Amino acid sequence: MWRAAAKLSVGAAVLGGGATAAAIATSDDPSTTFKICTLAPLRLLRDTLTVATIVGDYQYSLWNLKEGSTEWSKAKHEVHKRSAHRLQDLCFRNGGIYIKLGQHISQLEYVVPEEYVQIMRASMLKRCPVSSYDQVHNVVIKELGGPPEKIFAEFDPNPLASASLAQVHAARTHDGLKVAVKVQHTHLTDTAVADIATVDLIVNFLHWCFPAFDYRWLVDEIRESVPKELDFLFEARNSVKCLDNFRRLSPRTAHSIYAPKVYWNLSTTRLLTMEFMDAAEITDVTAIRSLGLEPVDVSKLVTRAFAEMIFKHGFVHCDPHAANMMVRPLSSNKWNIFGRRKPQLIILDHGLYRELDFSTRTNYAALWKGLVFADANAIKENSIKLGAGEDLCALFAGVLTMRPWKKVIDPSADHLVLEGNDGDRSELQMYASLYFPQISELLRRLPRVILLMLKTNDCLRAVNHVLLQGSSLETFFIVGRIASEAVADSKRVAAKRSILGSICIWLEMMLLEARILGLRVALQLLQLKKSD
Repeated sequence: MWRAAAKLSVGAAVLGGGATAAAIATSDDPSTTFKICTLAPLRLLRDTLTVATIVGDYQYSLWNLKEGSTEWSKAKHEVHKRSAHRLQDLCFRNGGIYIKLGQHISQLEYVVPEEYVQIMRASMLKRCPVSSYDQVHNVVIKELGGPPEKIFAEFDPNPLASASLAQVHAARTHDGLKVAVKVQHTHLTDTAVADIATVDLIVNFLHWCFPAFDYRWLVDEIRESVPKELDFLFEARNSVKCLDNFRRLSPRTAHSIYAPKVYWNLSTTRLLTMEFMDAAEITDVTAIRSLGLEPVDVSKLVTRAFAEMIFKHGFVHCDPHAANMMVRPLSSNKWNIFGRRKPQLIILDHGLYRELDFSTRTNYAALWKGLVFADANAIKENSIKLGAGEDLCALFAGVLTMRPWKKVIDPSADHLVLEGNDGDRSELQMYASLYFPQISELLRRLPRVILLMLKTNDCLRAVNHVLLQGSSLETFFIVGRIASEAVADSKRVAAKRSILGSICIWLEMMLLEARILGLRVALQLLQLKKSD
């Protein structure tokens, strides 16, 4: 094992050195980049030692233990925890792209071992590195041509929040407008090439040691997404396109969705000035209630907004974790039928979007329609179309819903509802552990855009779990209805102006409404029975 680690170190040095040279050659400031990239050997050494320690710990701790035995399970749980903490420490010490990698891992619930998800989730979104004010000061000068105190009437030197790639400061323009200024951490664009190359080598090495561990797709995703996320003007254009899609394609929902206004004259690729949002974080239930809103209404809106993006727009915000969404009441005269104030969802951080082509979007919608209505044939057919294969379609359904196959195809009204109790969690952990090699194979087969949908799905599930303390059948009704509408829209395109085709589609939608009504009635009867 240590010989393998030595080979990794040599390979990493060669690859990292090449990546460093490339970064210096393409940098706008070669001398500064050279200073930054001379730290690469230290980072490579850290990487090598961490990976060698993790690999050695797994092999030593599980040595001579019978797979599946109580002792083996206990030892594996402990080594997962130790390794997750080591990986967390590596991400924080190296920063930048490594933080982004840790955040990706934290959002892959039941796709990677639970210990990694919980440890990463507890830290990666809340303890990101913070740039000094001197660094922020220099970025503002370079990007806007003057220091913060000159460009803005007021500029708070203390950041409101910090993320993996940037941090946000409150400021006020000379026109008196309160704004949020997102400032990129220094030199990320210069070190990204070397960091990605190093991470790529490490993941390939782990796959060589443990063939079932195949997360090379994650590195491919980071390689594609990070350059876009480092371009803040690209992010700004995404926010505009997102709102435009809602206005054009989802007019009934558009007034409930908002993205901060961008001040283009005060924005560049590394600095983004936006409207300041005075609203509650999406998972702050106490703050949400203090605004006169109900968490269940917020959950419904989040579900509807992202279902519209995925199944109808085909342009999806793929990083909807709690820090990237806020909520506030809609205008004071907007109330729902129960006399409660209506929420407005504010979506932040538009750097990571993916587009679904017509075929993929339609098949994914048909798959979710099948999942909601327990249609085994539709689930299998569309899982195969999306690349899961006939042998792994049941596993694909399980990863999407967090339910075993027997529950997925159960015709009962609440077959997809997760109670969020210890029994549910233990069952899911058991399946995740038992089928880890098959899950890795599934991830290898699926298109990367679908892998991003899995991540999006996990983020939304985590948000809804906090809002509802579990999952709600109502969210599945919303997903089922919007997915069914998307499938019907695709049929309209195929039918073109056929009168008979239009009638059939209309009847299908009427049948859908009747089906949902029937499920609601069945659920009410089930709840009455349980209360007796």
